Amino acid sequence: MKLTYNHQHVGDVLLVTLKKTENPSYAYHEGLTVIKDGDEIIGLNIFDASKVISLPDDVNIRPDESIVGEINEVLRSKGLDAINPELSPKFVVGKVLDKSKHPDADKLNVCKVDIGDEELQIVCGAPNVDSGQHVVVAKVGAIMPDGLYIKPSTLRGVDSKGMICSKKELNLPDDGSKGIYVLDDSYEVAQPFEVK
Repeated sequence: MKLTYNHQHVGDVLLVTLKKTENPSYAYHEGLTVIKDGDEIIGLNIFDASKVISLPDDVNIRPDESIVGEINEVLRSKGLDAINPELSPKFVVGKVLDKSKHPDADKLNVCKVDIGDEELQIVCGAPNVDSGQHVVVAKVGAIMPDGLYIKPSTLRGVDSKGMICSKKELNLPDDGSKGIYVLDDSYEVAQPFEVK
């Protein structure tokens, strides 16, 4: 779930993104646009948001149960179903346990990455990825700063569940280094990584 509120450039509108789809449909209610994929709500535009929701000053708002409750009150007031998003952190610190060459692509590697509660298989094309590194992992369901929605995929016949991120992909200042963002050892596996 991604919550964006940019009053200066967009106005008093809370943008709620739950996931992406190729063929969205839109339903308009007074003060609210509901974006769906079939019958599933995948996004909302809540107008005059500051009048109905307690909003922090941040442009990118960290979703929690309190704000989801307020969003659901808005939905209920329009006779709509509540949303029940997964609120666990979608960007976390992982440790690359193993790296092997992709069987069908010279520039890709298949990595096993520990994120604390599970080990993920992630196909990575970065030239600097290696075993033992602490890295930022975008889990399935993450929405990247550029709007890319992370979902399970298959790259040249190998399943990949998540993405190992570069500084550029995380919208961090680019120091000119190529490849993934390698963290120092002060970061702990499973620690949430804040993305703005």
